[in-house]
Amino acid sequence: MNSPSFWLSSLGPIERRPPLAGDLAADVAIAGGGYTGLWTAYYLARADPSKRVVILDAEFCGFGASGRNGGWASGLFPVPEAKLARRFGPDAAAAMHRALGDTVDEIGRVAAAEGIDCDYAKGGTLSLVRSPAQLRRAQRDPGFVDAATATAMCHATDVLGGIYSEHCAALHPAKLVRGLAATVERLGVTIHESTRAEQIRTGQIKTLRGTVHAPTIVRALEGYTAGLAGHRRDIAPVYSLMIVTEPLPEEFWQRVGLARRETFTDERRLVIYGQRTADDRLAFGGRGAPYHFGSKIRPEYDLVPEVFEALRATITELFGIDPLIAHRWGGPLGIPRDWMPSVGLRDGIAWAGGYVGDGVAAANLAGRTLADLILGVDSDLTRLPWVGHRSRRWEPEPARWLGINAGLRATALLDALERRRAA
Repeated sequence: MNSPSFWLSSLGPIERRPPLAGDLAADVAIAGGGYTGLWTAYYLARADPSKRVVILDAEFCGFGASGRNGGWASGLFPVPEAKLARRFGPDAAAAMHRALGDTVDEIGRVAAAEGIDCDYAKGGTLSLVRSPAQLRRAQRDPGFVDAATATAMCHATDVLGGIYSEHCAALHPAKLVRGLAATVERLGVTIHESTRAEQIRTGQIKTLRGTVHAPTIVRALEGYTAGLAGHRRDIAPVYSLMIVTEPLPEEFWQRVGLARRETFTDERRLVIYGQRTADDRLAFGGRGAPYHFGSKIRPEYDLVPEVFEALRATITELFGIDPLIAHRWGGPLGIPRDWMPSVGLRDGIAWAGGYVGDGVAAANLAGRTLADLILGVDSDLTRLPWVGHRSRRWEPEPARWLGINAGLRATALLDALERRRAA
């Protein structure tokens, strides 16, 4: 089994739900028990309690990215609004970003309404500007704030400014996914764990334990999509890794801030991301782990010592401390060829995903959208530009391996060159 995240470990032993025990009939069958599958089931059950909804997961709900991520419920979308506007028009682009911003509040609303204690705190997100090159880029952003304002939120080293957005909440991702699973069960949804979807086709999900037949099938596998028959080139599973410190003393937080649990990053190109947890740890992650040939996903890929060391060193660089690290983990996220997440329903098969690491809020929006599509509701959500989008497939190997890893190396090199020039 993959190394568990700190989030999952902090909740104690996992008690798995029973696996599928033979063929089954349903109205909606969902492959994947992460945020996308659970939110879809939640909104379906709330809208039409008579529908028989079944969720299948290869391991347990939240085993994948939903239980391993950085805990940012953010309004970030991997395609910039200007690029969306060129393709879909300015109104559609604005609607997409506005819907994601509103989704941050929707997650908080549902968590409160359903009694899901997931340490939700909407403090916004701050991207620190820490070099002249970053400053030149950041000053063009409408969310730009000066050095004094940025430092007041997050007192890191060498801060020249920042980009702030209110559309982000920090949360405990495993508490959210576990609470969602319990909630949908209470609403009548059936969950079968330890049941891997081997094949999806119109009207059925085939597993080694039986086949679930349903007029609507939902593929909600995110980075694990590549392991499904016929989908190896649809999504590239690229690893993101995380560390979490032991609880840090009050004097550290008095100096650093993050008083409203603002999530934070900086303007380097190779993504990093952090949050102050509810129990005063730093949870900190980033990219840099290699993509593996053939879109393979294996437990040993979760642990890359040099990436963990780089993350620890970045905490030292940012905050001048050398903290005790309590936990290290990783996992794959799903990247489509054009970095454009999508939601859709065609010929009885629905799908959502390709969130490029910004899936905590996007999965909620996707679940609401899929519920409307499945129920035949024409809404503002079903007219968003990601609905029905189809990314072109990734190149065959070895081109895929060469291209993705070359891109990772080039990104790291550009950051290193900027740091040298700033020194």
